Parts: sequence; structure tokens; C-alpha cells
Amino acid sequence: MVAPGSGFEIRINGRVVGALEEAFSELTITVHPAETVLRGSPLDQAALYGILDRIQSLGLELVEVRRLPGGRPNQESE
Repeated sequence: MVAPGSGFEIRINGRVVGALEEAFSELTITVHPAETVLRGSPLDQAALYGILDRIQSLGLELVEVRRLPGGRPNQESE
């Protein structure tokens, strides 16, 4: 379960550019040569599921989803 208000990072295989960027306008998008990194905060579980559903419906390949450090007090980053 995602802690309310925690930050997150989602990695997608390939480059999400142009019109696809608009589908994730509420997130910070960083495009690398082999992948795109989406970051957002705050986020509740329903919002995360909505973003993951959007990724699937656009036919994008999900690589990783992780909570960013600071999601919970005394939590170490992985």
C-alpha cells in the first residue's frame, strides 16, 4: 500500500515524448535514451492505480515502480 502523500518514481521502457507526455502532465518527466522516468508527489493509492492503468492502456512497457525516500519516517532507500 502506498502511504498517502508519498513520492514515487515510475520507469517506462523507451522514450515517452510529444503527445504521450500530455497523458502524464501532472508528473515530472525525465527522458533518457533507453527509458522515461515519471516522478510525482503527493500520491494516494487510487492515483497510482490510475497512472498505472494509463500506462497499460497506452501500450507502454512498465519497468519499475518505487516509493521515493521520505515516504515514511525512518525508511531507508532501497
